[in-house]
Amino acid sequence: MEQPDKKNIVIFASGSGSNAQRLLEHFEHHPEIRVAALFSNNPKAYALKRAETYHVPALLFSRDEFYGTDKVLEKVKSFNPDLIVLAGFLWLVPQKFLQTFPDSIINIHPALLPKYGGKGMHGIHVHTAVVQAGDEQSGITIHRVNEEYDKGEFILQEYCPVHLDDTPEELAARVLQLEHKYLPEVVEKLLQKKDEL
Repeated sequence: MEQPDKKNIVIFASGSGSNAQRLLEHFEHHPEIRVAALFSNNPKAYALKRAETYHVPALLFSRDEFYGTDKVLEKVKSFNPDLIVLAGFLWLVPQKFLQTFPDSIINIHPALLPKYGGKGMHGIHVHTAVVQAGDEQSGITIHRVNEEYDKGEFILQEYCPVHLDDTPEELAARVLQLEHKYLPEVVEKLLQKKDEL
């Protein structure tokens, strides 16, 4: 059943999609916001299965469709998104997306930017770099997306300790707890703020 009065989220994910799962759970019965669709560039992404479980359209696309045509852009537009959330999505967003959805694309990064950002810095690579650097804290950064990896305006940073004997996997689990706690909250606040504008 269509609910045109609801705000729409479109998720982009490349991997297992645990943050996508949190958004799907959080907004499943929300009175004002819903996840309208999930897009993935990876046919093996478990995120696609997670979306299907919640009866949310799960769409797969290729690099050529994303960068070489308007096919993906037009499909995203058909879901009328109020916010696009990159939840573990590894490709740089094309300029035409940024122009079509200004200030409406956000990303979650598993480190305290500007450190440990940029191309190739994702998942366990980030946590390995943090542990090897001997940093005393890590955390998450939720930020707006622009034309460079991990360079957009910060919306929220939250911190957690890095213990001396941490493995990258142990740190990853601690950071993931922050991601799961704060991502749905930030998405909800951003969409409610749009209502006030």
